[in-house]
Amino acid sequence: MSLLKISNLSMNYHSLKGETKALNNISFEVNDGEFISILGPSGCGKSTLLNIISGLLEASSGTILYKNEDIKNNLNKIGYMFQKDHLFEWLNVWDNVLIGLKIKKLITKEAIERVTELLQTYGLSKFKEHYPSELSGGMRQRVALIRTLALNPEILFLDEPFSALDYQSRLLVCDDVFKIIKKEKKTALMVTHDISEAISTSSRILVLSQRPAQIKKDVDIIFSKKDITPFERRKEPEFRGYFNDLWKELDQSNE
Repeated sequence: MSLLKISNLSMNYHSLKGETKALNNISFEVNDGEFISILGPSGCGKSTLLNIISGLLEASSGTILYKNEDIKNNLNKIGYMFQKDHLFEWLNVWDNVLIGLKIKKLITKEAIERVTELLQTYGLSKFKEHYPSELSGGMRQRVALIRTLALNPEILFLDEPFSALDYQSRLLVCDDVFKIIKKEKKTALMVTHDISEAISTSSRILVLSQRPAQIKKDVDIIFSKKDITPFERRKEPEFRGYFNDLWKELDQSNE
C-alpha cells in the first residue's frame, strides 16, 4: 500500500542574482513498511526534498499525497529526526521525550504508558533522570528517536541522523535505530550521502543527480539473508556489488 506519493516535484530558489533550480520533476512512491534512502552527492538537494515533503518548505510545483490526501492535512502522521539530536540540555531524559506530547497537549495516561514502555524496551529507563550531557552519543540519538516515536507517527523522516557521530558510534547507533524502526513497524525515508549506510539499512535506494536534482536510479536492495541488521548486511556478498554499482552512479553525478 502506498503511503506517500510524490509527483512532478520541482523547487526553484530566487535571489538578486537570479533563479537557482534545486529539484527538477521528482516523482516516486513510498509503500507501507519500506525503508527508503535518498542518496546523492553533497549539495544536490536531498535535505531540501525531505523538507518539502515534511511541510517545512513549499515546492515551486508538484503534488505530495499521503494516503491519497494532501500531505498538509496529515503532517501529524510524520516524525522527523534531524542531523543533530536537538535535545534540551536543561531537561532530563524523561522531560525531553515528553516535550512533543506536551507541546501538542497530548499527555494522557496511555501516552505516558507508551513512553515508559519505549524507554524500558530500548534500555533507557534507568536514565530517566539523567541529563543529555551525561549520555553517550548513541544514547542521545535513542532518546531523540523515542521522543519522535512518543507521538506515534506512521512514517519517519531521517535527515542524515548519524552524521554527527564518530565512525564506530555511527555503526552502533545505525544498528540501534534500524532495530527500533523495524520493531515499531514504521515506514522510513532517510537522506544520506553515505553509500554503505544506505545499503545496510534500506529496502530501496533513490539515487539523485547533481543539482538540479533528478532521480537517476531507483534500486531495490535485496539480501539473500532476511531480517539481518545493518552491521550484518555489511558482511554479506551482495553488499559489495550494490556498493560498486552505486559508487559508479554517484561518480557519474560528480562529472
